[in-house]
Amino acid sequence: MALLEKMEYGPIPASRYDDVISHLRKSFPDEPLNASVGLSFYNQPCPLLEKYDLITLQEGLSVMALNTETGEIAGVALNGTCRKGDIEESLENMKTIDSVPYQRVFGLLNAVNKELDLFTRYNVDKIFDLRILSVDSKYRGKGLAKELFSRSELIAEEHGYKLMKVDATSLFTQRVCEVFGMETMKAIRYGDYKDENGKKMYPTKSPHDFYKVMVKKLPARKDND
Repeated sequence: MALLEKMEYGPIPASRYDDVISHLRKSFPDEPLNASVGLSFYNQPCPLLEKYDLITLQEGLSVMALNTETGEIAGVALNGTCRKGDIEESLENMKTIDSVPYQRVFGLLNAVNKELDLFTRYNVDKIFDLRILSVDSKYRGKGLAKELFSRSELIAEEHGYKLMKVDATSLFTQRVCEVFGMETMKAIRYGDYKDENGKKMYPTKSPHDFYKVMVKKLPARKDND
């Protein structure tokens, strides 16, 4: 309890962007989909991912958990907006990126989201996208992920979003999403994907056997579009 009392939650100022990137360099290699293809490695820069992270941070919708005693970032929820046409634009941009791991990760995410077409299904023009939910290893198992999720959902409601989405690539994220009543729109078994030689394309470690697209409809606000 003493540790949790040291935690302060709030928006991420531009002055902490570099610290967030440093945090993600240590935690993101643990993410099952990334780990299965070797997209990034512990404490090493990954320009392809970090460019994406910075764009998300600049939207101003993200949340951090800060240890007020040490000033250390304990966890983050990187949130952004997904709009009609973004997936198609991302698929087009992928043609210029010569990285097999990147192609495998974002090829899967984009293909599944394009197939689902949540914009048409829910008749919305924008979706609140919780893109990264990350907690430093020393702070895990203490409820930080749930608090970051809860605050992200509140931000989505305050900004008038009608739908919240998570590309939940790990069992742990999926469990957090379930706690908050998110619905699974599609579940993909990693082991079903094999290359031309019959080798698994996403050899994730148990218990991370599925990638799920999960959504939650948010209450409408009359004072927002």
